Amino acid sequence: MGGFMDFDKVSRKALHGTEMAVLVVIAIATVVAILQEIALMIANLEVTLADLLLLFIFLEVLAMVGIYYKSGRLPVRLPLYIAIVALARYIIIDMKGMDFWEMTGIAIAILLVTISILILRYGHTRFPYTDEAGDAEGPKRRPGAA
Repeated sequence: MGGFMDFDKVSRKALHGTEMAVLVVIAIATVVAILQEIALMIANLEVTLADLLLLFIFLEVLAMVGIYYKSGRLPVRLPLYIAIVALARYIIIDMKGMDFWEMTGIAIAILLVTISILILRYGHTRFPYTDEAGDAEGPKRRPGAA
């Protein structure tokens, strides 16, 4: 039985180490992408709204890395926020080349993602859940909540 426990412990450590290594790679790649975008803005002597939105997307990716590093969990809402900004950026960049139905489709996609975020937020507040380890304390309560 001790062999299985050792394998379990080693495999958990290996998985955690892999997660941390990938987080570092994502963080470094995101910082490099930010620096490349800034260099491009300097080279073009122009800052556009699309550039700023791209920097916000990179910032959100870094925030996701930070949250995942601190908590070991990735909130589903953050990638959804990134999707909204990415879709808005796509509209801004290609607006002149889009027809009515393309614009409508992207606008509907933004609306659906927004509704998804609202549903997730409602679900998390109305039906709180515990961690996967089966937290014996039950759902976490906010201070002052009944």
